[in-house]
Amino acid sequence: MTYTEMKRILLMIDNPVEKLEAVMDFGANMPAVPETAHCNEILGCSSYAEICIDGNRFYGRADSGLVRGIVAIITAMVDGKTPEEIKNMDLITEFNSLNINLGTGRLGGVNSMIRFLKNL
Repeated sequence: MTYTEMKRILLMIDNPVEKLEAVMDFGANMPAVPETAHCNEILGCSSYAEICIDGNRFYGRADSGLVRGIVAIITAMVDGKTPEEIKNMDLITEFNSLNINLGTGRLGGVNSMIRFLKNL
């Protein structure tokens, strides 16, 4: 699923619980990480999370359904982009525009994922 499709779905949902369920659905439907991808653990997440890179394709894994969904959204935001294009993106503002009701710990993980991507 593309980021544009994810954003369209999330912006149609007003109920915060239903929105979190949609995020978890995104994570449940993430593509498998190819064996050729290079994976990096994201430190600062409230659960185990990895962002994996294979060329300009981005994948991810996490041991929590909600975090897996967050990884799915963030990797979809940058999928197909070069490191230079990612550096020029305002990922925090874009993620915040989705209005996902996350606690402080989860937001710290989001910031850690974005910081990792900005430093590719």
